[in-house]
Amino acid sequence: MMRSGTRILAVLAATTLLAACGAREPKDPADTIYVGGDIVTINDAQPSAEALAVKDGKIVAVGARAEIERARKGAATKIVDLGGKTLLPGFMDPHSHYINSLSMATQANVFAPPAGPGKDVPSIVAALQAFRQTHKIPAGELIMAYGYDESAMPDRMLNRDDLDAAFPDNPVMVGHVSLHGAVLNSAALKKYGISADTKTPAGGVIVRKPGTNEPYGLIMETAFLPIFASLPKPTPEQEIAWTTAGQKIYAAAGVTTAQEGATHAPDAALMRRAAAANAHIIDVVAYPFITDLDAVLKDFPADRFGKYENHLKFGGVKITLDGSPQGRTAWFTTPYLVDGPNGEKNWKGEPGFSEEQVDAWFKKVYDLKLPLLVHANGDAAIDLLLRAHELAAAGNLDRRTTVIHSQFVRADQLDRYVADKLIPSFFTEHTYYFGDTHVRQRGKEQAYFLSPMRAAIDRGLRPTNHTDFNVSPIDQMFVVWTAVNRVSRGGEVIGPDQRVTPLEALKAITINAAFQYFEEKSKGSLEPGKLADLVILDKNPLKVDPMTIKDIKVVETIKEGKTISKAS
Repeated sequence: MMRSGTRILAVLAATTLLAACGAREPKDPADTIYVGGDIVTINDAQPSAEALAVKDGKIVAVGARAEIERARKGAATKIVDLGGKTLLPGFMDPHSHYINSLSMATQANVFAPPAGPGKDVPSIVAALQAFRQTHKIPAGELIMAYGYDESAMPDRMLNRDDLDAAFPDNPVMVGHVSLHGAVLNSAALKKYGISADTKTPAGGVIVRKPGTNEPYGLIMETAFLPIFASLPKPTPEQEIAWTTAGQKIYAAAGVTTAQEGATHAPDAALMRRAAAANAHIIDVVAYPFITDLDAVLKDFPADRFGKYENHLKFGGVKITLDGSPQGRTAWFTTPYLVDGPNGEKNWKGEPGFSEEQVDAWFKKVYDLKLPLLVHANGDAAIDLLLRAHELAAAGNLDRRTTVIHSQFVRADQLDRYVADKLIPSFFTEHTYYFGDTHVRQRGKEQAYFLSPMRAAIDRGLRPTNHTDFNVSPIDQMFVVWTAVNRVSRGGEVIGPDQRVTPLEALKAITINAAFQYFEEKSKGSLEPGKLADLVILDKNPLKVDPMTIKDIKVVETIKEGKTISKAS
């Protein structure tokens, strides 16, 4: 009996020891483990997982729940139950104008429906009047708005007289949806020195009142650049608050990396001050505009580009070659089917700068060994880009030169993108917002090849896809929806053969965008070693009806393991 009892006690002791070993704190416990929902990794080698572990702002494990909890769950580890929601990499914005987000609260929204109230001239004027009243703007102070889209208006364009009648005592500037111009009233035209005697600069547009030489309000392209450069800036006291407010707009949309896609020197200095004050909650990649490059380089030399400093990185240089197709300022090899902005016949648009100037700029940037971000919408502008790139490239290097918009790229030009290692950053939201306009202005054949993401992917390219915010709202699910469905406002499918899968559309705002930024080793997919930049959605874009993707909501946004936005 004694021997039997001793054996029983020994067995019990061994069992207790084993249990104690099983409960031992893991050597390297995670801070957080996500479980209980779909985890879409955007990693072809491991497309999905049951759990994801985060420690010190980085992903440390992706895989089976039982295995991760056994190896990474400690006493202080927080287990986040997704409750059936979906976890993905944080969205990366391949192209927008981040600096504009800082002043969004100080401007009226006149986007066309459904993004805003601007369906016609009276509704735009009413929105401006309501904004003046709500914000108690005194006489003499500038009133600004964003999102004016004449292509969605059934009757006529907004002009100076409309604004003068409603605002005789305030300068008013209504930003064009392209971000390439604005409609100004008489007080604003006077403020910025535009009169009947002002000559229209090369590559610029100053619409004149019919039968006169008087400016009628709309100023675009190179004529608008001096006005844009002199727009009001936040005071030093406002910079931090405006920075936080602007970045919260991106974070609420699931964006953890944003782009400032045409940075002027004063804005570069502002962003550096805000970053140094630790105001950033997301990463921002800025591209100084070519005309401001020398001024930026005086304070921030080229060897500091490409590295984050307090969540701000100067990623390269921006060059703009033409305008917007919906505004009829994009440059084509064939005429528009409608007249130009000033009633021009046989209008093809025109370049913003001479070929000699563009060639010199490409060479300058490439000699500095900096990446280029090049705006080119029409096929003539893309031809110009290809010639300048070939002349300056000095070898088929991995420069990650990105062709912003590439809206009306031809098939033969896509082949050149492959040969020259160029990245197209498409704008498939045009299929919805401006698709019907493009069919009317450019013809069905060309409009149906708008932002041809399918053709690009099939050629082996890694396209990205953007909002050009605030040309359109920062809404990444709508970006995905337009790439997958390509349905216009009027219900027409704009190029059914260019639709892509939901996974391909997600890659364009995650891993492909990370590649565009030379950040594919640290962002863009859910893999161990990468930053814990995450977004939680209420539904899985890969599993819902494709037409409902735009209705998916962002529940939470996490930057390097910390929640920066959460839906109420």
